Amino acid sequence: MSRCFFVALYCFVGFLISAQELNCKISIIKEASLEVNSTELDIFKELELVLTDLMNNTQWTKDRFTAEERINCAIQLQINKIPSSGTYVGAIQIQATRPVFNSNYNTLLFNFRDEDLAFSYSRNTLVTYTPNQFRDNLSSIMAYYAYFILGMDYDSFSSKGGSKYFNECQQIVSNAQNSGFSGWKSSEQGKRNRFWLVDNILQAAFEPLRDCNYAYHRNGMDQMYEDKVKGKKALYDALSKLNTVVQVRPNSPNVVNYLLCKRDELKSILSDSEVKEKTDFVTLLKRLDPSNSSKYQEILQ
Repeated sequence: MSRCFFVALYCFVGFLISAQELNCKISIIKEASLEVNSTELDIFKELELVLTDLMNNTQWTKDRFTAEERINCAIQLQINKIPSSGTYVGAIQIQATRPVFNSNYNTLLFNFRDEDLAFSYSRNTLVTYTPNQFRDNLSSIMAYYAYFILGMDYDSFSSKGGSKYFNECQQIVSNAQNSGFSGWKSSEQGKRNRFWLVDNILQAAFEPLRDCNYAYHRNGMDQMYEDKVKGKKALYDALSKLNTVVQVRPNSPNVVNYLLCKRDELKSILSDSEVKEKTDFVTLLKRLDPSNSSKYQEILQ
């Protein structure tokens, strides 16, 4: 069953209206020590509107969404340097949430900080994305994360339902290989860039992560209203699927980011659990992500 079918169950609408897939809030901030003049601040405000239009008014899929079905997400661009007029360097933080069945609660689905933000922009410039073409780094980065958000969201509603959108991300990576901008190549230092983020998610070794994403939400979170005990067991079973990923790819940013998305949520869900159940979850989380053991320990408090 499709993502749109399930979301349609969450809200009553009398008729379909024209809406794209994302409800994205864009914000642009500067690093505290960076001095900018009023002209640059005006450019930041203009760019917020331009990128909001790009993300929210581009048709990224062939599916029809109602306004209530749009995926809530937030993207913050942090400008750390302005090497020359109209050229910006910094980082970008991306978050996306997903509604939980029979509730007003939205679960954090994706939360990632990309340190490879670099782009050029001047007043009154239209930022658009053209499929299968590298026009500029900014539009490619924004389109990449639009599709990655869609991939994570669709995967959470149907088993591997986001494959086509992850494939779009991979195509964007391929088109950007010769752009000269960082974040797009496997040869760059570290494994947290855009190349590895999508390359990992499409590898067979990471299928259990995608299975976890689906089972965690459909069998766990979406069942909490009907049977919280059953729902919590499903959450544990879903997270247990990550054991096989961690065995072959320990400390993968894909897995670490996914678990950190769920930490505060699990702390809240388990607040009324017996000590043994909390301990079982914490033991599992520490095994999956030992570098953040202290953060998961907070669940026991």
